[in-house]
Amino acid sequence: MSFFDEDENLQRISALLTAKAVAAFRERGVPEEQFGFVLLQPGQQGERPRGTALRAGWRSYPCSLVKVFFLVAAQAALEAGQLVEHEELDRAMRDMILWSSNSATNYVIDLLSGTSGDTLLSSAEMTAWGERREAVNRFFDQLGWPELAGINLNQKLMDDLRYGREKIGLDRSPGGHNALTPVAMARLMHEIFHGSALSTTTRRAVEPLLARDLASPFVKRGAYQVSGYLAGGMPAGTQIWSKAGRTRWLGDERADFRRHDALRAILPGGQEFTLTVFTQGEAIAEDDDFLPSLGALAAGQLMPPASAGQ
Repeated sequence: MSFFDEDENLQRISALLTAKAVAAFRERGVPEEQFGFVLLQPGQQGERPRGTALRAGWRSYPCSLVKVFFLVAAQAALEAGQLVEHEELDRAMRDMILWSSNSATNYVIDLLSGTSGDTLLSSAEMTAWGERREAVNRFFDQLGWPELAGINLNQKLMDDLRYGREKIGLDRSPGGHNALTPVAMARLMHEIFHGSALSTTTRRAVEPLLARDLASPFVKRGAYQVSGYLAGGMPAGTQIWSKAGRTRWLGDERADFRRHDALRAILPGGQEFTLTVFTQGEAIAEDDDFLPSLGALAAGQLMPPASAGQ
């Protein structure tokens, strides 16, 4: 049983999103099975959200979407007294979301797990190191969300191949690379903004870090993750909270050529929705128009006709 209820109008929009994606994937010679999404709208006065999905449980290398999970885990650890607040941690949490910094993310992971990636360790020491690196997996396991089945959150973020402890740790990891699914990402986004499983303190700390501004001078910079992503298809005046990610060639086919996004939007007319999209394939990962076109389609279908035409 999913955390959302199926909705007829969203199913209609789902069919349009699917048709658009299938056409784009076929044109580029990418298997359509390498595409999945979840589309949600919040329920009224504490009701369950309404939603629809395609390949919601597709397990994929998550690119930088995983950074939202690390952010939530770090904020929860601060609240529990397991981490001590300091300026460098604040800066790292901001930069791993705002600019999708891998260096900032890896600093946060070191603090959460009590590990570092460096020179080689003995076999016994590597076993202990690997157990510590499971800290974020353990945090999300205890939440008991069925939508998180199959995810993995024990690896650092790299721009290419891994070396030393990070390579050995990946080889030994039961879950392999970090992994998410469209529905796992959708569940976390819902809980941040509308759920009750995370504490109010954690939610209030996370929300502003995910905000994007369509009027920002940084919009044209790829690191800001608006241009080329779902947010790039939103009409002016939309309020946006998002986290996206993309990999090109990394030298590891298990992680190469992904482009994903998780967007919460409040349209100018007040209509709110969350859309998480996962894609795989070089031609799609290199396409700056695909995700904005999906975002524009969803927004246009959810806005009243008069508003959509403005």
